[in-house]
Amino acid sequence: MSLSTWPIYGHHWAVDLLDRGLRAGRLPHALLLAGPAQIGKRTLATALAAALICTAEQKPCGQCRACRLTAQGVHPDVRPVAADDSERGREGVLKIDQIRAVQREASLAPMEAPRKVFILRELERANLPAANALLKTLEEPPPQVVLLLTSARPHALLPTIISRCQVLNLHSLPRQQIAAALTAHWGASNQQAELLARLADGRLGWAVQRLTDSQAREERVRRLAEARDLPQQSRLQRLAYADELSRSPATLLPTLALWASWWRDLLLVQQGCAGWLRNVDLADELALEAARFDPGQVHAYLARLHAAPAQINQNANARLLLETLVLHIPAAQPGPA
Repeated sequence: MSLSTWPIYGHHWAVDLLDRGLRAGRLPHALLLAGPAQIGKRTLATALAAALICTAEQKPCGQCRACRLTAQGVHPDVRPVAADDSERGREGVLKIDQIRAVQREASLAPMEAPRKVFILRELERANLPAANALLKTLEEPPPQVVLLLTSARPHALLPTIISRCQVLNLHSLPRQQIAAALTAHWGASNQQAELLARLADGRLGWAVQRLTDSQAREERVRRLAEARDLPQQSRLQRLAYADELSRSPATLLPTLALWASWWRDLLLVQQGCAGWLRNVDLADELALEAARFDPGQVHAYLARLHAAPAQINQNANARLLLETLVLHIPAAQPGPA
């Protein structure tokens, strides 16, 4: 059986499972797609929504009206729902009013398709009233409704929500697969593809965004430069930087991930494992910097960086956490004159 009509790169096991369930008419009324941010959850959910209402024999065909409108996000019977990020400087929250709107729409008959499909993204951002309201819909779903949920932090969801969904955990893609997809389908050069595949940590969506978004590439360069400069700065300068960064929740976790990639690569160079670098475009600079830091301190600092995202997701005070991180940066030895 060919799955070539599914616009998905990688995750073949998940596509095969969904395709067989679709053909047999045994898809669940609620499906939770879990996995790291930009791993492909939204793309897979959108493809499945198209397959559920596609009018062609080979579903999803990508060509019929239903598939085209779903891909554009404007099909009247496919409703994407996401947290409101309009409030500047704060991470958006999925609110109860949004879930109530879903419930009202779910009670109505489909306008064109045989069913209604709701795609609820980043469900971990739902507040408790919204999560409880959604639970009622999951317990007694209308027969013509399919709920597709996505979450990068399924451990943060109510266990009762998870128990009422079929869960598909999407895993990181191999580096070679990401590089091949970038060159074959997004026109990346071999050098671009190799760098982005190393940096992506198995997330094709992340790699595609960096390839197509020059601003995101510039942000990486700037944040890594800041990470390299911090060891030379005074305590006061570091604390001021921590305060500034804490005011931008949307960029906090990506910035910490970049810091971790830099210190990880530094440690790899120190251990003679430069072939495993992620920031391969900075290999020469990493080789120079590696001699200036104590490997034990670098290893200990990496442990702090790796623990930080979980602490932030558990509502730790971001500013205090960042202050601790910047004050414990390994001490740099003077470079050669």
